[in-house]
Amino acid sequence: MPKRKTPPQKKADYIGRFAPSPSGDLHLGSLTCALASYLDARKNHGNWLVRIEDIDPPREQKGATQSILSCIKAHGLNWDGDILYQSQRSSTYHQTLKALTDEQFSYPCTCNRKRIANLSPSNCYDGHCKTHSPKLNAPASIRLDLVRSAKKITVASLNISFYDLIQGEFSEDLGQTGDFVIHRKDGLFAYQLAVVVDDIHQGITHIVRGDDLLDCTPKQIFLTQLLKGKQATYAHIPVVNDDRGLKLSKQNHATAANPEHAHENILLCLKHLGLKPNSNNTTQNIPDLLQWATEHWNLNKLSNKGA
Repeated sequence: MPKRKTPPQKKADYIGRFAPSPSGDLHLGSLTCALASYLDARKNHGNWLVRIEDIDPPREQKGATQSILSCIKAHGLNWDGDILYQSQRSSTYHQTLKALTDEQFSYPCTCNRKRIANLSPSNCYDGHCKTHSPKLNAPASIRLDLVRSAKKITVASLNISFYDLIQGEFSEDLGQTGDFVIHRKDGLFAYQLAVVVDDIHQGITHIVRGDDLLDCTPKQIFLTQLLKGKQATYAHIPVVNDDRGLKLSKQNHATAANPEHAHENILLCLKHLGLKPNSNNTTQNIPDLLQWATEHWNLNKLSNKGA
């Protein structure tokens, strides 16, 4: 058996991450995202971090965090550094919310989903609570005031554009979606706020994830600029679908990835990522298979640019 190559020294200018929520076990779709972000980090001699986004207790399943971490390890995806748990970051999120409130970049909103759903075709939030202040102490979410915030970061418009390494140029006019929620009415922190605060905190430079999160990215870029963070480089991979054409997800009852079939699982994930190793002795065990995949990793195999 050929000797495994000694890993090159990691570069501090590449920090990637995999950030699952413990709402269930990993399935092949989420495992594919983990593998893609891992391979991109290793190909670029960077660091690969794991973050557990456990800030939504009603959706979390008991034991899911340990199951996810065990599954990642079983598939040979060894992370760098300590795991960050969002459930331990509440004070930091509160500080960020307070800072945004103090600068009048946010406001309380008592509008319910039914009212928003009945708005114009795009369901663009109309800023009702910005001009009609809710009653004091009424249960309310907190929305980011895009127009006021944009003046601080001196953007010419709310049309946010970025270059995705897989999808190519992508843009969205946040003015057409409206002020978005950064703290929920039930008292929980919104995904958009927590993910940006933690990406800045961890110095994340590269984000490789599923293209179901592509539409979230302009909001996160805008919030990153507002919080004076450095914009990451993005690569959104195609999501894995089941036989019905539905995205593999916990909501669609995707089957959990069985760690006992780790080698086979990785091969299935690599196939989705455009990689198909030869059946020879150099890829018969997981470390060698991951080394082969790292050496052959190429985002262009997934590119939709110009399509």
